[in-house]
Amino acid sequence: MDPNRNDQNRNQNNNEPEKDKPKNIWTALIITLALVLIFSWIFNAVSNSQYTETTYSDFLDAKDAGNLAEVEIRYDRIVYLTKDEAKKPAQSQKACYTGLRSGSDVMELAAELHAMGVTVNEPITEDNSFIMMILYYGITIAVLFFFMRMLTKRMSADGAMGGFGKSKAKMYMEKQTGVTFKDVAGQDEAKESLVEIIDFLHNPKKYTDIGAKLPKGALLVGSPGTGKTLLAKAVAGEAGVPFFSISGSDFVEMFVGMGASRVRDLFQQAAKVAPCIIFIDEIDAVGRARDNRFGNNSEQEQTLNQLLSEIDGFEPSKGIVCLAATNRPEILDKALLRPGRFDRRIIVDRPNLQGRLDTLKVHTRKIKLSEDVDLRKIAQATAGAVGADLANLVNEAALRAVRLGRKAVNQEDLMVSFETVIAGTEKKNTVLTDMEKRLVAYHEVGHALVAALEKHAQPVSKITIVPHTSGALGYTMQMPEEEKFLNTAEELITELRTLVGGRAAEQLVFGVQTTGASNDLQRATGLARNMVTQYGMSKELGIMTTASVQNAYLDGQAYMDCAQTTAAQVDGEVKALLDQALADASRLLREHRSLLDEVSEYLLVKETITGDELMAYVNAENAPKLEAGTEPENEPTAEQTEGPSER
Repeated sequence: MDPNRNDQNRNQNNNEPEKDKPKNIWTALIITLALVLIFSWIFNAVSNSQYTETTYSDFLDAKDAGNLAEVEIRYDRIVYLTKDEAKKPAQSQKACYTGLRSGSDVMELAAELHAMGVTVNEPITEDNSFIMMILYYGITIAVLFFFMRMLTKRMSADGAMGGFGKSKAKMYMEKQTGVTFKDVAGQDEAKESLVEIIDFLHNPKKYTDIGAKLPKGALLVGSPGTGKTLLAKAVAGEAGVPFFSISGSDFVEMFVGMGASRVRDLFQQAAKVAPCIIFIDEIDAVGRARDNRFGNNSEQEQTLNQLLSEIDGFEPSKGIVCLAATNRPEILDKALLRPGRFDRRIIVDRPNLQGRLDTLKVHTRKIKLSEDVDLRKIAQATAGAVGADLANLVNEAALRAVRLGRKAVNQEDLMVSFETVIAGTEKKNTVLTDMEKRLVAYHEVGHALVAALEKHAQPVSKITIVPHTSGALGYTMQMPEEEKFLNTAEELITELRTLVGGRAAEQLVFGVQTTGASNDLQRATGLARNMVTQYGMSKELGIMTTASVQNAYLDGQAYMDCAQTTAAQVDGEVKALLDQALADASRLLREHRSLLDEVSEYLLVKETITGDELMAYVNAENAPKLEAGTEPENEPTAEQTEGPSER
């Protein structure tokens, strides 16, 4: 870009206000005078409506009859109140006025009225009234002119309507974005889909020579926090072109037509600096499907229609590329997604294990790490996390290291930060009774033992009975050894048993049911329902699915799509799955009752134990069985049959 050209543009922009200055002053002055005249006419009309107009003869008749109670002599009129009106309540009194006869002596009339006992306000002479009028109108005109001058300057700078129709898009040049593909990790597939766009912006002639046309728009679809905006900025940074960024909600205004005006202004700005990239974040705010079922929003429809026409209006050879992001693609208008518009859909999915590891490396580039840090273990523990979650985790770990007076972040800081995201921080002021502590300990060990004794369960990494701010009085953390994308029915049933293991331990040892298992039971019920309605793992319904997932990139909630009788069958089968899981977990804990007691007592003392400590107890119990080759015959103790004694 030529720097001399930029200097010329700046000089032109600086000279334009000087040319428009006289025009703006006269415009402000004319508007001010018009407003003053209008306000004066309205003021006089309102003032006159408060009085009854009479003739001067009527005034003299009232004076001669002694019927005057109060008189005010002005420079152009006489306002008087009769005694009959004065007897009425103040809110219903109405004064009269008449014109002042030319040549009459005002001071003599005032003295005569005083002598009659009439209250007379000080007469206003014509000279005094002229001065007051000059001051009143002069101040009013000056104030209005000041505001009109500011308004006209704003309108000339921002365009019509004071900038209401002007685009709010922020333009980021290459040096200002500072983001390239090196800053985006875990989205290799999405980056590969965007490389073609970058190459076209670098070498458009290579594509036009063969007759190829680049797609005008690409839609980035993914869950919140996966890095859609960051990816769009990286495309602009890699291509070295201007980057226009605007949110879909910025187009929608209270005034009809303002959104469409902003769309036009945005594309006009882009055409001046092409090649460039236009990025519309949360496009579902303006690109929602048009229908009349839930009312009609003319502003939203006009904005969408204008957006569609602008996309159709520019030629791909100009090098304008539209990128948009959303996490609700199912509600977008079909016209927006047809070929020639946003016809290329790029999925920005949650990163896999390697993607999370690469993302952690990106976010820890400027963080001082100690030698014991193993980012792979953190990546394994954070299955399902998005880039924003990992960035928050690293930042929380750095804050904890500073809080504890360390110069570098260690592995414990990262693990504690991960647990803080899951369960919140520890609540040090919560005091549980001894009975509540025992209940929580047996509950958590029930989860852990079922997971440790089952074949298809994820390994337990930590058990704690320390209350946390999330409301949990304790929790059991499981960390997968490897990332899995498919689960068998046996693995899901094992997960059901693990989830209800806490309730099974409560019933087995104490014979009670507590509210502490509410979250476990909700998760178990949701998993069992998914097995029946979505995964085709039902005995009665077979492989038929009875629910469909909506908003897959947000909450992923499933909605039933079946008859009421089928829904009742689903409920019955979900209950059967949960009952069977509870029975299996209870049987497993009953068979290993001594192990349940030992680990629970150990947890009561230490409050937090690791998965290795748990497995040491499990392996110690299984060691005699492995050496003998058969199960030892142990007589059940009183504690195993009658429940725990008071300790």
